[in-house]
Amino acid sequence: MSSSLTLRPIGLIRTQKQVKFQAGHQPSETAEERNILELFPDCNYELALRDLAGFERVWLIWWFHRNPTWRPLVLPPRGPAQRRGVFATRSPHRPNPLGMTPVRLLGIEGRRLILGPCDLVDGTPVFDLKPYIPAYDAFPETAAGWIDEVDAQLRQPARFVVSLAAHATMQAQWLRENWNIDFIPRLGELLARDPSVHRTRRITRRGPELRVIGCGAWRAVFRVEGETVEVVALEAGYPLRFLTRENHEEVPDRDAQMAFLERWPERPAAAE
Repeated sequence: MSSSLTLRPIGLIRTQKQVKFQAGHQPSETAEERNILELFPDCNYELALRDLAGFERVWLIWWFHRNPTWRPLVLPPRGPAQRRGVFATRSPHRPNPLGMTPVRLLGIEGRRLILGPCDLVDGTPVFDLKPYIPAYDAFPETAAGWIDEVDAQLRQPARFVVSLAAHATMQAQWLRENWNIDFIPRLGELLARDPSVHRTRRITRRGPELRVIGCGAWRAVFRVEGETVEVVALEAGYPLRFLTRENHEEVPDRDAQMAFLERWPERPAAAE
């Protein structure tokens, strides 16, 4: 067996998700999304797509292109802070970082596949796509190990109530109105379930009372009292010296973060 194999992507997916925080852990069936899989030209892929239009869903086989290393034990974002074998998880930190996702097929336009909700960030390389066949691909009664336990916990009502202080509300409104950026719903969903310090969920401590959660290119500072979570401030995820550095134009929300730092150049007193 050869020690290496050569794979070539068939195309790239185009989504509105620039960072992993926006992608979620599985596609949301209720989200209204249109994503585009652009297949490369001059490969006869138009012929390869023949007869696919009758299928409602397809499997995407893709590459976790932002993960250069792997770990035998990983800390899943769901459930308690417990490390598990990587082969018992969907972690991106794999020996060969392949991902697979079933997505709705909304249409085919030449070499472009119009897809529904997905969990891929923009620019993800796709190696293959296969039709989803319910009779062979769906086994809803099959046991799912430790995930069954976590899912049972997630079906319980959210334990924490999340609110935004006046300063955070003002910042969130400014981001929505000026830059069409709104990560507050996703932030509230995560904190309502579990605001405890967790490496994979990017929650860390800041001093004796405050915690910080990474929200893609942004951060939120919050405090926990009993079963109440109060978000006291939002912050840019990158310092100005990084954003203004040459060849860093591809940083997600770069212009919005620079404008944010111009308006709020320092952490508010509540966040110290």
